[in-house]
Amino acid sequence: MIKIAILGYGTIGSGVVEVLQTNKESIAKRAGDEIEVKYILDLRDFPGDPMEDKVVHDYDIIANDDEIQVVVEAMGGVEPAYTFVKRALLAGKNVTTSNKALVAKHGAELLAIAKEKEINFLFEASVGGGIPIIRPLNSSLTADEIEEITGILNGTTNYMLSKMTFEGLEFDDVLKDAQSRGYAEADPTADIEGYDACRKIAILTSLVCGQQVDFEEIYTEGITKITATDIKYAKAMGRVIKLLATSKKVGDSYYAMVAPFMLSQQHPLFSVNDVFNAIFVHGNVLGDAMFYGSGAGKLPTASAVVADIVDIAKHLHRNIMISWSSKKLNLIDCKKAESRFFVRATDSEADVTSVFGDVEIIKVPEITGEVGFLTGAMSEEEFENKSAGLKNMLQRIRVE
Repeated sequence: MIKIAILGYGTIGSGVVEVLQTNKESIAKRAGDEIEVKYILDLRDFPGDPMEDKVVHDYDIIANDDEIQVVVEAMGGVEPAYTFVKRALLAGKNVTTSNKALVAKHGAELLAIAKEKEINFLFEASVGGGIPIIRPLNSSLTADEIEEITGILNGTTNYMLSKMTFEGLEFDDVLKDAQSRGYAEADPTADIEGYDACRKIAILTSLVCGQQVDFEEIYTEGITKITATDIKYAKAMGRVIKLLATSKKVGDSYYAMVAPFMLSQQHPLFSVNDVFNAIFVHGNVLGDAMFYGSGAGKLPTASAVVADIVDIAKHLHRNIMISWSSKKLNLIDCKKAESRFFVRATDSEADVTSVFGDVEIIKVPEITGEVGFLTGAMSEEEFENKSAGLKNMLQRIRVE
């Protein structure tokens, strides 16, 4: 029997217990042994809960129990999760986590400890929730040079943009709706400012290049400035607006970015709506591949965590190699990245043409007092320099 401890009995921790109980027999068959939850660490008590007798309040109980072979970190945040996880690994206990903040900041270090101890530190649920992406990148796609990863990696913002698209609502209205449904937190900053997606693309880029990518160095722009007027222009062009996290290989390095993009109907992520996530991968041999599903939520995320537990059970005392060193990757300045840009300004069409040259004017009958247009392809830096020549730019959105 494999005995595990769960750190945190919130949404994910309780979901892990539920998945283990619901699919107990099939999980035992795949793991080659039964899996038993011996401890649940939480500050709270849970009177009446079937697992109340498993709850402990002192991490030392778990750390000092040699029977515990797997620790499930479901606390969130960097501390005390980092301290607890590092201590578990140093004690020879395997760890799985869904904690993107922890993995983005300390992933390379924790993987190195696991390798040295011949155990495992797995984190499938940290990027795509229930969507498998870490394992495919680490096993199925190892024959490829991954040249691009682009994803809708945050269900909250995708829900909000979908709502704005289908119902013509303004940002503040859809945010309130998302909060009322439990999709957005009381403090939604991490989602709507793009920080959540930023950490996820940092993890994916680190795995693909095998070096540390610091999320603080990734250009990140959220959706707070997207308006119902922008959505009208997008519809007039047959496009949708999505918050994309993207990483592209250029020469021997990568550039990475999180920002809203206007996508055409031909783009593989065009039809990904509501709280669903999707990750597009392009390899030099494979070509294009898509991973699509529930990117968040209690049971989808817990399912990915339990899949890690099963993988650990199948590889006890044997490290699953994940190539991610602490050597830092110097990202290419995203100002060198090229795209087209959709722009709204109060300048005249003649002024716009004098600044940008040949542009495509977008007409929306009910919108007056401004001009909307599409530029040709240019670098971020070139756009920045040219747009300084506009008298009053209202909006700028990249176009794929």
